[in-house]
Amino acid sequence: MFENIFPKYITAKNIIFFIMAILFLIFIIKIQDIAIMFFASYVIACSLNPLVDKIEKKFKRSVAAAIVLGISLLVLILIFIPIIMLVGNELKNFSTAFPDYFNALYDSIMKLPFIGKLGIYQLDWQGIISSVSSYTSNIVNQIINIGINISSAFIYLIVSIIIIYYFMADKTTIRDTYLHLFPKNMREKAGSIADIISKKIGGYIVALIATMASVGLIMIAGLSIFRVDYAVFLGILTAVFDIIPVVGPLIAFIIGIIITFESGWGAVCALIGVFAVAQLVENNLVRPYVFGKILDLHPIMIYLFLFITAKYMGIAGVIFAPAIAATVCVLIEELYMKNLE
Repeated sequence: MFENIFPKYITAKNIIFFIMAILFLIFIIKIQDIAIMFFASYVIACSLNPLVDKIEKKFKRSVAAAIVLGISLLVLILIFIPIIMLVGNELKNFSTAFPDYFNALYDSIMKLPFIGKLGIYQLDWQGIISSVSSYTSNIVNQIINIGINISSAFIYLIVSIIIIYYFMADKTTIRDTYLHLFPKNMREKAGSIADIISKKIGGYIVALIATMASVGLIMIAGLSIFRVDYAVFLGILTAVFDIIPVVGPLIAFIIGIIITFESGWGAVCALIGVFAVAQLVENNLVRPYVFGKILDLHPIMIYLFLFITAKYMGIAGVIFAPAIAATVCVLIEELYMKNLE
């Protein structure tokens, strides 16, 4: 088997190509912030390309890309303006009252009878809770600062929009340029792999929006029915943190418990129940269907890349961990696994 594979692929040009590919990967790691921005723009462009392909039948590619991008931005604006109006006041009140919620929860825990019997009171709970409070508050403050530092965020947004546009408008040109980087005997395979990756990661945005929407709508509707304070804020917060697999929902749940504890055990039980329903619907109905069908990834692979990207790429890497996992898995399957078969 190996004697048939090696003579075909081990040539001077191929060896030089793979050396250049390794050097390119090292370069990407050195500029990972810029690389993540380009990768995120590419993922979004891949998700919008099917619409551009359809509109291209009636307009030029550049015009079709501009139409799709313009409509997408308009839809986002129409969605986010009502959300900001609904959440703005709740967010302001939450950021002010959050330390008081922590102190109330701490005092209630320390008054529980079994705490003294277990000797847990000897732990520096104040220090622990203060650390957790500080960490959670920092997360919330970072979200708030995104809105405050709108000038710098606006620049990155404009650059990303331009990159997304060119990824869509010059799709064929970029693909041809990419293929010319490969030796002739590898171009067909490289093109096939690129198409598979584009199709899979293009669906990631659709899958992400579907899961976020399912969680957010269930949380808002459920908490509103039980008249829980900050229902809209908690629903949107849970949906936003749902971008981060595993860890995100847990952080949103902890914040929710801290907020609702002041309202009594009824509100806490309502939050737990609604949150459980939202997670059950997402993890057993929505996520397996959309992520399984579009990305075809096992949860273990998502968790693995979640930890890797969290360590080396930060929060942006975590958000796009499933798309990165899908890309790597396609490369492994197409370049290695199929050769073994």
